Amino acid sequence: MSILGAFVVPHPPLILPEIGRGEERGIQATIDAYREAARRAAALKPDVLIVLSPHSVMYRDYFHISPGQQARGSFAAFGRPDATCAVSYDGALAEAIGSEAAASGIPAGKNGERRPELDHGTMIPLRFFCQSCGAIPVVRIGLSGLPLLEHYNFGKAIARAAERLGRRAVVVASGDLSHKLKADGPYGFAPEGPEFDRRIMEIFSSADFGAMFEFDSAFCEKAAECGLRSFVIMAGAFDGCDVESEVLSYEGPFGVGYGVACFVPCAVDERRRFGQLFLRREREKLRQTAAREDAYVKLARLSLEHYVKSGRVAELPDGLPEELTERRAGVFVSVTIAGELRGCIGTIEPVRGSVAEEILHNAVSAGTRDPRFAPVTEAELPRLVYDVDVLSPAEPATRDDLDVRRYGVIVSSGGRKGVLLPDLDGVDTVERQLDIALRKAGIERGESYSLQRFEVVRHR
Repeated sequence: MSILGAFVVPHPPLILPEIGRGEERGIQATIDAYREAARRAAALKPDVLIVLSPHSVMYRDYFHISPGQQARGSFAAFGRPDATCAVSYDGALAEAIGSEAAASGIPAGKNGERRPELDHGTMIPLRFFCQSCGAIPVVRIGLSGLPLLEHYNFGKAIARAAERLGRRAVVVASGDLSHKLKADGPYGFAPEGPEFDRRIMEIFSSADFGAMFEFDSAFCEKAAECGLRSFVIMAGAFDGCDVESEVLSYEGPFGVGYGVACFVPCAVDERRRFGQLFLRREREKLRQTAAREDAYVKLARLSLEHYVKSGRVAELPDGLPEELTERRAGVFVSVTIAGELRGCIGTIEPVRGSVAEEILHNAVSAGTRDPRFAPVTEAELPRLVYDVDVLSPAEPATRDDLDVRRYGVIVSSGGRKGVLLPDLDGVDTVERQLDIALRKAGIERGESYSLQRFEVVRHR
């Protein structure tokens, strides 16, 4: 196997003496574990380090692989412009990873370079690993906003590319754990923080990579985790392979979790096709979900599937309930894949002749015209979950009138308007709700704006 091993490592800038200035002694266990991980990596005699960094260039729907022959970076953002790092890139392997990903329908490649300088999520691991491995070529890869399964499958593409070129590769999965471990830490405390760290460290210890798919996005957001997607890509590189794992350290004295773990492949094990196992479970859940769908959701599904397959808006089917054909209201349609938003478009007031027509057209827009996402593909259709929100008429409101579970909000100033639906994962306070709505509208917090609230009936 061309993937010789993999290492989970954190990237706190203060781990470097010139930045920590003594504070680094507070994470001595992490430093010692880092050095041991680097020693073990060197013992594998790799040709290349594949570094997965949450702080490299990141897109919502694309994995960015750093282009070029070499790159440099510094720790100027942390007060030390004189502390630098330089690497040579393995361009052939980077190209092969992109082509293997494309062959599997995974959007990845060297386009879209916005920031060629090395990031600290790359430089800190390299400080340790290059001390043991020498001046070794690197492939630097960013994460994406795509679902976890796509990250896992991207890891499989990385392994295939290394195999095709005969590269002896070590994967470095850079990522801190939760940033919410202590009330007096820089990011405060949330109960999800220690829970995330406990669960992910158990996964590292057991190498039960399939359990990574059990983290939902709302939980991860509350935990303020950093490295999960790095870890999932790493797991995909070991797809179908038994793995020997060892946790070298875990600590979080400053309120951020730092874990170091090592993984070495042993033998082929078809029972460890975790992506396939997840898909089977997901298909069964989707089958059960589809069986429970009411007329509102069935119409949204029919509409988007018909449009994606034919390029035409469907006709309204016969036999719809009168509440769909005789009533007028604003409607939002949302589509998700594995709990991750895939598109959301709607109308706050009715613009068509019936709720059914609103659903018919807004489902198409949600799946193909949301500017935040690429259009839904035919291959994605079976994995989509639909929500249809039917809105009540909006009414003027004050901040005291709001309830994030019951009411959505509309903020407006001049020609700018922002809308946020109620009862959304990760939106737990009125302050957060208004912040998001104002940001969507492009309204600064200090500007005056009008506020309305509305209720919805959610169909899912």
